[in-house]
Amino acid sequence: MVVSLVLAATWVFCASAVAVLPLRAQRLPGGVLVLAAPVLIWLLFRDFGSVAAGFGLFALLSMFRRPVLHAVSRLWSRSATEEPQP
Repeated sequence: MVVSLVLAATWVFCASAVAVLPLRAQRLPGGVLVLAAPVLIWLLFRDFGSVAAGFGLFALLSMFRRPVLHAVSRLWSRSATEEPQP
């Protein structure tokens, strides 16, 4: 079996296990999963092409949509409150 596929399946099982944890306990393992995801998506792209990488990216954004939206909204509000420099 292809290593990237085994790693991606392991990532999915780990993400499912993290989802069961209380919210405070999800931060560290969730951060590790987010950091590992781009490497796994690249491995999927390398081994299976852009369709598999697209599915991986969709899964990542679907699972972490709330933290991503929160980060984007914080960046958006921070840039809106800054005053322009003369």
